[in-house]
Amino acid sequence: VFQTGMVGYPEALTDPSYKAQILVLTYPLVGNYGVPRDEPDAFGLSRWFESSKIHVAALVVGECSETPSHWSASQSLDQWLKEQNIPGLEGVDTRALTKKIREKGTLLGKLVPDGTPEGSISFEDPNTKHLVQEVSLKAPRVFNPGGSLRVTALDCGLKNNQIRCLCRRGATVTVVPWDHPLDPAGFDGLFISNGPGDPQLCQETVSSLRQLLDAPQPKPIFGICLGHQLLALALGASTYKMKYGNRGHNQPCVHEDTRRCFITAQNHGFAVQAGSLPPGWLPLFTNANDASNEGLVHQSKPFFSVQFHPEHCAGPTDLEGLFDIFVEAARDLRDGQGGARTGGSRPRKVLILGSGGLSIGQAGEFDYSGSQAIKALKEENIQTVLINPNIATVQTSKGLADKVYFLPITPEYVTQVIRNERPDGVLLTFGGQTALNCGVELTKAGVLERYRVRVLGTPVASIEMTEDRKVFVEKMEEIGEHVAPSEAAASLEQAQAAAERLGYPVLVRSAYALGGLGSGFANNREELVALVSQAFTHTSQVLVDKSLKGWKEIEYEVVRDAYNNCITVCNMENLDPLGIHTGESIVVAPSQTLNDTEYFMLRRTAIKVVQHLGIVGECNIQFALNPESEQYYIIEVNARLSRSSALASKATGYPLAYVAAKLALGIPLPLLRNSVTNSTTASFEPSLDYCVVKIPRWDLSKFLRVTTKIGSSMKSVGEVMAIGRNFEEAFQKALRMVDENCVGFDHTVKPVSDMELETPTDKRIFVLAAALRAGYSIERLYELTKIDRWFLHKMKNITDHAVLLESYRGQQGTMPPAVLQRAKQLGFSDKQVALAVLSTELAVRKMRRDLKILPVVKQIDTVAAEWPAQTNYLYLTYNGSEHDLAFREPHVMVIGSGVYRIGSSVEFDWCAVGCIQELRKMGFKTIMVNYNPETVSTDYDMCDRLYFDEISFEVVMDIYELENPEGVILSMGGQLPNNIAMALHRQQCRILGTSPEAIDSAENRFKFSRLLDSIGISQPLWKELSNMESAKHFCCKVGYPCVVRPSYVLSGAAMNVAYSDSDLEKFLSNAVAVSKEQPVVISKFIQEAKEIDVDAVACDGVVVAIAISEHVENAGVHSGDATLVTPPQDITPKTLERIKAIVHAIGQELQVTGPFNLQLIAKDDQLKVIECNVRVSRSFPFVSKTLGVDLVALASQVIMGEDVEPVGLMTGTGIVGVKVPQFSFSRLAGADVVLGVEMTSTGEVACFGENRCEAYLKAMLSTGFKIPKKNILLTI
Repeated sequence: VFQTGMVGYPEALTDPSYKAQILVLTYPLVGNYGVPRDEPDAFGLSRWFESSKIHVAALVVGECSETPSHWSASQSLDQWLKEQNIPGLEGVDTRALTKKIREKGTLLGKLVPDGTPEGSISFEDPNTKHLVQEVSLKAPRVFNPGGSLRVTALDCGLKNNQIRCLCRRGATVTVVPWDHPLDPAGFDGLFISNGPGDPQLCQETVSSLRQLLDAPQPKPIFGICLGHQLLALALGASTYKMKYGNRGHNQPCVHEDTRRCFITAQNHGFAVQAGSLPPGWLPLFTNANDASNEGLVHQSKPFFSVQFHPEHCAGPTDLEGLFDIFVEAARDLRDGQGGARTGGSRPRKVLILGSGGLSIGQAGEFDYSGSQAIKALKEENIQTVLINPNIATVQTSKGLADKVYFLPITPEYVTQVIRNERPDGVLLTFGGQTALNCGVELTKAGVLERYRVRVLGTPVASIEMTEDRKVFVEKMEEIGEHVAPSEAAASLEQAQAAAERLGYPVLVRSAYALGGLGSGFANNREELVALVSQAFTHTSQVLVDKSLKGWKEIEYEVVRDAYNNCITVCNMENLDPLGIHTGESIVVAPSQTLNDTEYFMLRRTAIKVVQHLGIVGECNIQFALNPESEQYYIIEVNARLSRSSALASKATGYPLAYVAAKLALGIPLPLLRNSVTNSTTASFEPSLDYCVVKIPRWDLSKFLRVTTKIGSSMKSVGEVMAIGRNFEEAFQKALRMVDENCVGFDHTVKPVSDMELETPTDKRIFVLAAALRAGYSIERLYELTKIDRWFLHKMKNITDHAVLLESYRGQQGTMPPAVLQRAKQLGFSDKQVALAVLSTELAVRKMRRDLKILPVVKQIDTVAAEWPAQTNYLYLTYNGSEHDLAFREPHVMVIGSGVYRIGSSVEFDWCAVGCIQELRKMGFKTIMVNYNPETVSTDYDMCDRLYFDEISFEVVMDIYELENPEGVILSMGGQLPNNIAMALHRQQCRILGTSPEAIDSAENRFKFSRLLDSIGISQPLWKELSNMESAKHFCCKVGYPCVVRPSYVLSGAAMNVAYSDSDLEKFLSNAVAVSKEQPVVISKFIQEAKEIDVDAVACDGVVVAIAISEHVENAGVHSGDATLVTPPQDITPKTLERIKAIVHAIGQELQVTGPFNLQLIAKDDQLKVIECNVRVSRSFPFVSKTLGVDLVALASQVIMGEDVEPVGLMTGTGIVGVKVPQFSFSRLAGADVVLGVEMTSTGEVACFGENRCEAYLKAMLSTGFKIPKKNILLTI
C-alpha cells in the first residue's frame, strides 16, 4: 500500500492498521527528522508513537536520510528499523510504484535480498490472516482511572492517540480485546477503533454491536475507520473494496449538514455503501473527490461513526472536536454553527489594479497572478477593466482584459477610471503592495462608497489588521497566539526607548512597506539611530522587533472561502535562518526538517489566524520556529498574493491566483474543481512527491559601491525554481539556473571566509562550498551560518562526490558507471563532471548515453499519483526508472527567457507567451521550456507541455531527443537561448527561424563589425582586442573616450566607457572574464549623439515590418535605461528612408527569418550602426501595443513558414507612447544613480497621450515620481 503524507513516518510505521503490509511512502525524502526517544506522557501512553512496536512488514522509500537533524531525534530511521528487525528498501522510483498500486489495487509483494533465488521466498497474503486478532490486546487495560466518565474502547488495532483524545476529555478508558463481550451497564459510551483488513472477518464484534444498537436505552457509540465499517455491518448496511483506496493526509470531506469541507487523514481500502443504509440512518460526511461515504449518524439515537481519522497523529486534526461530541454525547451535531454566507449578488464589471513597473520586491509574479484572475473572471462572464502602466506584461495584451488603461496606479487616476467605467467590484490583492495601498487610500477617501464599488475578496478592514502592527498584535492576542515581541514608534526617542525595553539586538523596519524596504538589524544604540532616521524618510511609523536571528523561518500559503472552508496549499522552509528576508532566502518546499507535530501545529495556527482575520482568497503567513523546541512566533500575515504565492502555486501545481479570484466572487471552495487532475475538488491540500528549491538572483555587480550583504531588506531582482526527486538534485539545478556560467555547487567561485559565513552575502552559498571542501565540520558550519544541519549534510554529499570524481582524473575510462549515475542523481551537470575529470562536456555526454544513464520525465500532478492526472506540467530527473507519459506526436519547442535579471525581464516573457499563443492558433502543439516561477509562460494552461527545467545545452538537448519536436524556436526568449544556439546546431538540432551561423555573426562583435565593413555600412571606428599594447595604441589614435564591448551579453554586462589608459586596463580584465570564449571589441565612443532603436521582422532576409523608436537621452545610456518615444517625433523623412535602407541591407546580409533589433546613432546627419540582436528585444511589447501591430505574432508566422502581408514602416494610430524605466535605487544603499552603458533599471512603464509631454508625465507618475510643488533648482 502507499501513503502520500509528507511528514509523520514514526506514527505511520507504528499504526496497527498497516499490520503485515509493505508500506510505500510517495514523498521521496524520508527520515529527515530521525526517530525520537520513546517517552511516556501523562497518561502513560507513548508520546511520539501510535503503539508499542512497528507493525509494517517492510518499508519502501525513495531516499532514507542517514543524517537526520532535529532536536527530538535520538536515532535515525535506519537504526530504528534495524533495532526492530524490519527490512527497508531505498532508491526505488516510488512514483512509478504508486501508479502501479493505484491502477491494480493493493498487490501482494515481497522483498528479496540480493543473491537469493526469487522462488525460495513465497508471497504472504495478509487477507487470509485474521489481522485484527493479531494486533488486538489480550486482556483489558485501564487508562486514566480517576476520570469522570467511563468509556470502553474496543481494540481492533487501536492507536495511542485515540485513547489520549478520550483521556484528555476527562474519561476513564477501559481498552478491551476485539471479541470481548460488551455489557452496557459497564460503560457510559462505547468507542470502536480502526484496524487492519476486511471488516467481514470480525463477525463476533458485529453481532455484539447489533445487540447494543437494539437496546431500549442506548448508550452513545462512536466508531473510526474499521469501527465505522463494523457499525455499518451491524446495522445491516454493506461494505465493498474500493478501486482507489484513500491514503493520505489531504482527503477533503464535506459535512452533509453545513456543506463545510474539512481536510482529513485517511488510510483505507474498504468503504461503506451509502445507498445500503436502513431508514433512520444518514450519511454524515462524504468524500469531495470520489463521493464515497465518510461517516454515518442516526437521526435520533446517539450513534455516529467516521471513515477518516479525526485524531490522526500524522495528519490534520481539524475534526478532533468529534471526540467532544462523543464525550458530551448530549450536544447534537445538528446544533453545529453553519458558516454564514457573505456578499450578495455577483458583480457584472470588475476593476483590477495591477502592480505597475517591476521593481525590486515586486516583480513578474503579479503579472502571473493578474492574468490568472482575469481568466477566472472571464469564465464567470464578468467584464474586466485593468489599470496597469506596465506595458511589457501579458495581462495588458489584447484578448485578456476587456479594457486596459495604461495609467499610474494613484488614487487620482483610479478615481477617474471608476467615474468613467462605473464598475461594481474591485480586486486589490492582485497587484502587490502598490494596489493594496491605493485601495486602502480610496476606501479612506470614501471614493469606493460614493461610486458603490464593492471590494471583492478580503475586506479592507482585514487588510488593515494585517498591515497595522498594533491592531495585528491585539487581534492575535484575542486567539491566544503570540507575535514576536515588537513595539511601534513614531519618533527617534520612542524607538530608542523601545529598543532598551526589548534588549539589543533589535530589528528595525518601516510599516506599510514592501520587500522589507528600509529595514535592518541594530546591535547597539548608534546603529539604531542610523537605521531609524533613514526609515523615517519613507514612513511615519517604525517598528522595533526583538531579534530572533537564527530561528527557522517557515511559511504557509492558506486559502479560505466566504464559508470558512480553509486549506493550506503549501508550506515552505527557508534554508537561511530568520534575519534574511524571505525574498532573499533560498526556500525549500515542502519543509524538510519539521516533524509531524510541528508541521500540523503551525498549520492549525495558520488556519486559526486566517479564519479569525476573515480573509477571503489567498494569504501568506510567516512563522519563526525555535530550532531547539516547539516554541514559535507569528512574524507576519500578507493578505494578498505575494512572491511566495507565485512560488507555492508553481511548486505544487495548484492555481492559487485563479482560485483566489473565484473565491472573491463568493463561490464556495468545494464546488471548484482541481484544474490539474480535472476529477478532484479544489478544496484539498496538494501532496508533493518531489522537492522544490527556490534561489534568488541578485545583480549587485552592476552597481558600484553597493554592499553585497543581504539581510532583512530585499535586493534580489528575480528568482528561479528547480524541481528534483532529492534535495541535492534540485539545489544544484537551481544554482545553475540563477547563473548560466555557474556549473553547480562549486567550491572554486569564492575563497573560504568565516566572516562571509556569519554575515551572509549574495555569494554565501559558494563560500559554504569552499568551506566544506576545506574540511570544516558540520557543527562548526552550523554555528557560523545557523543553516539546519540536514541541509549542510546534503551539501556535504555533493562536495564529497566531487572529490570522488576528481580521483578519476585523466582516466575516466576506469570510472565505474555507478559513480557517474550517482553524480547525475546528485544533480551534477555533464559540464560539472567534465571539469572534475578534466574532460569535455560532449565526451561526458557520449559516455553517459552509451551507459544508458538518461533522465526520466515526471509529472507534477498535485496528488502524488494517488489519482490519475492529465497534467502537462513536467520536469526531468535521474532519480526514477520510468517516464510518466508517452512521446507520440510532434510539437514545436519554444525556449523561454529564464530568470528575471536586470535587462531580461517580463518583456521577454510577453514575447514567449505571444509566440506560444500564435503557434496554437496555427494548429501546432507546443512545448515550453522555462524555470521562472514568476512568469505567465510557466502557467500550465499556456502550452501543451511545460518542462520546468534548466535552459542549458544539456537539458534542452535531452528534451529534444525525447520529444523529437518539429523544431526549436530560440529567438523569443532573449539572450539566454541565443547563447546555446551554436551548441545545439552542432548536434543537428532543427532550429527554426534565423540560422545559428547568422546569430553568431551578429552576436560575435568581431564578425559583426567585419560584416558591416564588407557591405559598406558605417559604424564607429573599431578594433578587435588582441593584447593590451595594441588596445592602448588604438585608443590613443582615435582619442578617448572608447567603449569596451564583450560578445554574447545582455543588458550591457561588463560594457564600460574608458576615459584613460588606467580605466582601459581595469575594464578589459572584466570584459575578458565575462566572455571567455568570445572576442572583445573596442570602439570609439561618440558623445552627444542621438540613439535610435529599430525593431523589425524579416522573412528569408526580406524585411516585412519595421518599428522605429527614438531615445530621449543621448547615446551612452543603455537602451534599457533610456526613455523611448514612438512613433519618432524628431527624425526627418530623409533620415527615416536611410534607416530603412540600412535595416534592409543588414536583414538581407544575415538572411534573418523572424525578429531582430538594431541600434543606430545619428550625429551631424550621419547614421552609424552600433549593434544588432537577432532575437526579440526589450522594446517589442512597447512598439507592438503602441503602434497596433503584434510583431511577435507576425514573427511566429514567418518562422513557421506562413505567407504574411508586408506591413512596412509602422506609423501608429495617432497616439504617442512614451516608455520610462523604473529604477530601484532606494533599495540599494550606496548605488550610483548616474546612468551609463550598463543597464541598471529593473522594470519599465509606458503611457500614451495626444503628444509626448502628456504621455511622459503620466509615465513618470507611474514610476512613483512625485511632482515637486516648490523650490526647484535649475543649473547649467
